[in-house]
Amino acid sequence: MPDTVNEGDRIPWPLQIPKKQSLSLVVRVLSAVTFVHAIFWMVGTSSALTICERARLKILPRQKNQAKFQFVEHDIINPIKPAAKFNLILNFACPASPVHYQADPIFTAKTSFLGTMNLLDLARSHSATLLHASTSEVYGDPLQHPQPESYWGNVNTIGPRSCYDEGKRVAETLCYDYKNLFKLDVRMIRIFNTYGPQMALNDGRVVCNFIAQALRGEALTIYGDGSQTRSFCYVSDLVEGIVKYAALPSPWFGPVNLGNDGEFTMIELAREVLALTGSKSTIEYRPLPPDDPRTRRPDLTLARSKLGWGPAVPLREGLSRSIPYFRDALNDPQLARGIH
Repeated sequence: MPDTVNEGDRIPWPLQIPKKQSLSLVVRVLSAVTFVHAIFWMVGTSSALTICERARLKILPRQKNQAKFQFVEHDIINPIKPAAKFNLILNFACPASPVHYQADPIFTAKTSFLGTMNLLDLARSHSATLLHASTSEVYGDPLQHPQPESYWGNVNTIGPRSCYDEGKRVAETLCYDYKNLFKLDVRMIRIFNTYGPQMALNDGRVVCNFIAQALRGEALTIYGDGSQTRSFCYVSDLVEGIVKYAALPSPWFGPVNLGNDGEFTMIELAREVLALTGSKSTIEYRPLPPDDPRTRRPDLTLARSKLGWGPAVPLREGLSRSIPYFRDALNDPQLARGIH
């Protein structure tokens, strides 16, 4: 596994976490792609960093300041009482790919509810800021397009995606109630589709699937007729938005959408991947899974006005940066697992 993030993916910093928040941070992650890129930022901006994870990670940055790391192997569906004192907690817990969150739907729901509640309790006991990563899935199969933060969503409570969608919705409710009842500094982002290097080949989401299939010479599988749309955010853009939000000097709950507001059909994405990989793969159509959203595109008005942030990496450039990683991962079992 590479020890560094590609130079093209590094975020140019004048950004710094305020000094009052730079003493220590805790990260709890099951979702992969954002994590390794965020870690390289945190190493440079925090004086101590604790990573809390359900299973020991295969990668940590091996740098001169690696001594800043403390690794805690812990499942946050159980209460956590670390010895360190934290003043910024970033919660990225929960598998985000349908393939993975549907494999154990009860655990997925527990992670969103119990895990978030335990981290809110930790933040309360430490008087810490909690930045909670929610998801565009709270909008479900949206009837409003694009989706602003004020949209309440169109979500099925009893479907195969419900463990994740409803789990994330109730986690937002917990954040809202802890903020109001206990005056916690809680900040909440809604992440739209994100991709980039360090993803696992078996991640199960469409960008990974298409690139891996194209490189293997397999047919690219499109579910439905391919007219459904998504918006794809390159990981360095997302991390920059997260950092700008965390760095706000005054509490602001949000929520705020983070993603890319360029919108593409699945057919357009497939053709772009085929062109950039030079693959001769064909396209194969399969039935659309239940409750699969027909459209997805963030309204980024709030992110631009409150954070001064917007995505900078267009889809073609982001795919071009990602494909070499996936090409290497096909020949490297450790890379193929991503950071899991």
